[in-house]
Amino acid sequence: MTARLSLYQKAENELYKMDSSVKTKFYDFCHQFRIDPDHPSLDLKPLKGDGRIFRAKIDRSYRALLARAGVGADGVQQWLIVAVRHRKDVYEELTVAINRITGEIEFVDLATVGQSVLQRAGLQLTPAPDEPTTAPEPTPMPAPSPMPAAQQAPTAPAEPLLHGCTAEDLRRLGVADALVDLALTVTTDEELDQLITGAPRLTAEVLTGLGAGMSVDEVEREITQPAATDLEPGFEDDMAAALTRTAVTTVDDDIRNVLAEGDFRAWKVYLHPTQRKIVERNYSGPARVSGGPGTGKTIVALHRVARLAAALPPGHTKPILLTTYTKNLTADLRSRLTSLMDPALLDRVDIKHIDQLAQKVINENSAPGAQRSLITDDRALDVLREVLFEHDEQRWDAEFLFDEWEQVVLGQSIGTRQDYFKARRAGMGRALTRPDRAAIWKLLDQFTLRLNAMGRETWAQAAERAARYEMDRARKIRARAEHKENIGGGDLIHLDDKSSAVRYVRHRYQHIVVDEAQDLSPAHWKMLRAMAAPGPDDLFIASDTHQRIYDRQVTLSTVGINIRGRSSKLTLSYRTTQEILDQAAQVVRGGTYDDLDDGTDTLDGYHSLLRGPAPELVACTDWTDEIDQLAEALKRWRAEITQPSEDGTVRDPSGTMAVCVADGEMAGRVAADLEMKHGITTATLTKDGPQGGGEVHIGTMHRFKGLEYQKLAIVGASDGILPRTSLIGKYETTDPKRYERELKKSRNQLFVAATRARDALRISWHGKPSPFLPSAAK
Repeated sequence: MTARLSLYQKAENELYKMDSSVKTKFYDFCHQFRIDPDHPSLDLKPLKGDGRIFRAKIDRSYRALLARAGVGADGVQQWLIVAVRHRKDVYEELTVAINRITGEIEFVDLATVGQSVLQRAGLQLTPAPDEPTTAPEPTPMPAPSPMPAAQQAPTAPAEPLLHGCTAEDLRRLGVADALVDLALTVTTDEELDQLITGAPRLTAEVLTGLGAGMSVDEVEREITQPAATDLEPGFEDDMAAALTRTAVTTVDDDIRNVLAEGDFRAWKVYLHPTQRKIVERNYSGPARVSGGPGTGKTIVALHRVARLAAALPPGHTKPILLTTYTKNLTADLRSRLTSLMDPALLDRVDIKHIDQLAQKVINENSAPGAQRSLITDDRALDVLREVLFEHDEQRWDAEFLFDEWEQVVLGQSIGTRQDYFKARRAGMGRALTRPDRAAIWKLLDQFTLRLNAMGRETWAQAAERAARYEMDRARKIRARAEHKENIGGGDLIHLDDKSSAVRYVRHRYQHIVVDEAQDLSPAHWKMLRAMAAPGPDDLFIASDTHQRIYDRQVTLSTVGINIRGRSSKLTLSYRTTQEILDQAAQVVRGGTYDDLDDGTDTLDGYHSLLRGPAPELVACTDWTDEIDQLAEALKRWRAEITQPSEDGTVRDPSGTMAVCVADGEMAGRVAADLEMKHGITTATLTKDGPQGGGEVHIGTMHRFKGLEYQKLAIVGASDGILPRTSLIGKYETTDPKRYERELKKSRNQLFVAATRARDALRISWHGKPSPFLPSAAK
């Protein structure tokens, strides 16, 4: 690195409003500039007006305006990007200075002032020499129709709006030097508004106060003095020191430190060159991208959707499906995709979570009033226990049979006893003889009959039924295509009745993009496979099996999805610090993880360019002590987050801090204790998002999937809770493979929870720490 870049706050806001193609080129420009600011392609040149301002090429049309900001402590030259402009809007009348009150770097662009004010002040904007010599007025003001000179009536000059102020007053209040004389020529509120819009922060606040009728003394007391900073002699020439006092976003290679506060919204959909290759590649069939938490898999998936949508010919409506496992993740995907795509292209994308999609298929294939209502897994387990009790069955417990039913029977769409006898049970653990399978089939048959009689079905049943419906539809589409070939082509829609004309002519989607793919069941995959015709770019899958928190191990090739030769891996985290990653990696270290394709996946090479404090590992004496220490930590975090920034802004801490627990009962206890004993307000995470207006979000590890927080605490990380001894202890001797699966699932939950933290992670326990925390157990 030969140069360090920072982005001026107003430039950040302007950039966010620009077209995504400009943003992409800007990010590439930053990467090149940091490596070699003197590279010929950048054409870095000083402007003639203010010698500290340079312009450099982003592409043929856009320019970055930069100011030298001294040399950092490490000897690296610092640059501040003060604006991103179209080349026709680059003028010589640009200034960079250090404010005499705040000590901040201020950028003034007279092109934002307003043409009427410039004309009154006798100023003419001068295009940069290598830019077009003629340019439209930046902010043209309407003018009356011209009249012959003899008929033009003389007009008295309008009184300045700030007639009670002098140039000395404005300088004392902190108005930027370049705008002092202009401010004194303003005659209307509209002109003042134009001046304020492009002005530096303190200048805008001072002029707003004066324009609202405040006296000079009032403005000085209420606006200028609170913003004042003690400055050393010679401060006006020390740009490096001024940079430390200026609100900027650091632009570093691979986005280092840019997410410190999470306010640079454009970076949420930033595409690194490594990721862009994955997005823009043409695939001959299903493709997958994998990577650890924070590596940008979701961002890649979103850009993939945008690229596919843009490539479709006009007239296509929702031929692309974007799906994931949970409802709250779907809402986040929709929000982020909206900021990335043109509304017209967004109409080409259907965004649904996987169970919502299954319900749509079921409703289409069910007669009115014949739909079954859904039942939770816990309630279904109770029904299965009733069946076992009635049959006096003691060889297998309900949890084992329910797992067998979901993973094997529903997972492989087994419909007969004979098929069950032949079914593969790889990874299921406990071996079963043929008589065992016969007995289990009978019990599960009674269980499903009981559910049918109740008019109920589980989510897994619904997914399996939807998959069968969709696979049947795909078979009919293939048959239609073959029939079309046999009869010599033509439009086959007339061969169908109105209700099925379109349904069996084409697949639902042309492209399908799946996020958090590791949590989908075999039935989900069969349904998705049937929804798009096999072919180029049909399925794009983003996954990380280290984050699998449901017991749904799937080999994609067994459900008709072949990703061989079309897999990519991301290893750089943009969200979490290296210190947090190191702690999280210890949780899953030593485990074996699949890659959805009969191979193994590891965290080898997974790293972050972000740095921060080491995670806190806190041993407590009992539950009360753990809550008390948690409350103190949350109060300390709150004070850090709400510390006023250099511009006086106080950040709202709501939604920046979170507490993660093992189960819903513990979440309720933590929320009650924090509110009643310590006065800390909370909001509970649900499938529909946070419920309640409290500052601190509280939820189970399952609910934190796909979320991120600036500061996060995990409480109750004790042996016996992580993992839950009462749940998995019985499998240690009776079903060792099932025991290992449950251990891995518990490890994954803690791994997911730990990697939701961006800047600060705190893990506490009372009693003996979880065995998943090796550093804590030492």
